[in-house]
Amino acid sequence: MRIVSFQPTATEMAYALGLGRSVVGVSHECDFPPAAKRKPVVSTSVIDPERMSSAEIDRAVAEAARAGRSLYRIDAALVRGLRADLLLTQNLCDV
Repeated sequence: MRIVSFQPTATEMAYALGLGRSVVGVSHECDFPPAAKRKPVVSTSVIDPERMSSAEIDRAVAEAARAGRSLYRIDAALVRGLRADLLLTQNLCDV
C-alpha cells in the first residue's frame, strides 16, 4: 500500500500502526516522527506565520473562507506521481 498523508495526526497514526514504510508523501506540517520529514512534501500553506502578524493571518483565513479558497496548495503532479492507494485527510473546522 502507498499512503499520502495530508494531516500530521494521520501521519503519526500511520507510523504508530507500523505503516511508516508505506507513507510515500506528507503535508508541509508533518514533522513527527522524524522519519516523516524525509518524505516528499505534497502541500504548502498560503499562510506564512513567519512573515504575517496574527491579524494578517486572521484576515487571510477569513478572506479565503468567504471566497471558498483553500488555505493550502497541493502539488497534484507529485501526488499523482506517488501513485497513492490511500489519501489520509480531514475536513477543516470553521475558524
